[in-house]
Amino acid sequence: MTNELIKQRLTEKFGDQLINWEEPYGMLTFSAAKDLNLKVLQFLFDDPELRFQFLTDLAAVHYPDRKGEELAVVYHLHNLVDNIRIRFKVFTDVAKPDVFSASALYSAANWMEREAYDFYGVNFIGHPNLIRIQNVDEMEYFPQRKEYPLEEQSRIDKDDEMFGRGGSFGPGNERSALGTLSDDDKEALKQ
Repeated sequence: MTNELIKQRLTEKFGDQLINWEEPYGMLTFSAAKDLNLKVLQFLFDDPELRFQFLTDLAAVHYPDRKGEELAVVYHLHNLVDNIRIRFKVFTDVAKPDVFSASALYSAANWMEREAYDFYGVNFIGHPNLIRIQNVDEMEYFPQRKEYPLEEQSRIDKDDEMFGRGGSFGPGNERSALGTLSDDDKEALKQ
């Protein structure tokens, strides 16, 4: 099976509804409107020639500069029979991040969609239990979105010296739990 054959089968079924065809590092990649995600996934799963019946990965990505499609959901699918992989993307507005859940088609999507919700805020419609899995329930934001400035590098609580790296710490510059030993203390320890 080739990327050309996969593209041909998808184009026969969906026409120009599938866009952004690419082959980075040989992996066929394409996009569709978010409302088509389940139709495309179901076709890839059911087609007797394509057989993309294994969901390798599902991830979200935040593109803050893409107005109206700031969040992407990326599906990595694998045809285990022919050992070929493809990447399928859908984009959604960060203000209304609704995407249909693929958990009924791919069991593995259940956990992956919960993680994408937890970190990016993608609302997977039809998911059986869309709750946070790693962050606390009280969080009112999504930490992987690029909405906050990076930490200031001059913060002293982030200094490597405070974690035993660099500065006056290191080989030959050991400190005791009570602080730096004086010369008298070093002499007392030698006895």
